[in-house]
Amino acid sequence: MDDAVRLALAKWPDVPSCTGWLRLSRRGEWWVPEGPIRHAGLRGFIARNYLATPDGRWYFQNGPQQVFVDLDYTPTILRLAAPDRLETHTGLAVTALDSAWLDEHGNLLLDSEHGIALLDDRDLAAMLEHLAGDLEADDSPISLIWGDRQFAVGRIRQADVATRFGFIDKPA
Repeated sequence: MDDAVRLALAKWPDVPSCTGWLRLSRRGEWWVPEGPIRHAGLRGFIARNYLATPDGRWYFQNGPQQVFVDLDYTPTILRLAAPDRLETHTGLAVTALDSAWLDEHGNLLLDSEHGIALLDDRDLAAMLEHLAGDLEADDSPISLIWGDRQFAVGRIRQADVATRFGFIDKPA
């Protein structure tokens, strides 16, 4: 969290929170009602101050105010920064994958030290080289080969992801 945000919290501790204004897209873009946030400085500020409550509601700490984020899918979006390197939409490097999941729509979800994350759909084709098995058959085992590890890819319904991984996609 930025120092300026910490100071604002100390100065104004009782500012009401905001909901329904900020959204995280499936491609890791921040959106407000007027459209995507294009200003690089503002995107960086949001990314540095993006946190979760203990009950799984994600928010941006905007000075003394918590701005809760509506999630189009998961609280984190992953991108391939290189063929063998992943990073979060907030710019954090992924150092360890714990599990992988495919939903009924062919979306790939990866669990890492940053929690569950959807892989940006623009990186799905490149990620295929790390998957082994028949992706078309619902009952065929699939494996993810990442670095020196290989593990089974589970199947999950999109509707079950938030509950399974403990986050709230539309905080009120």
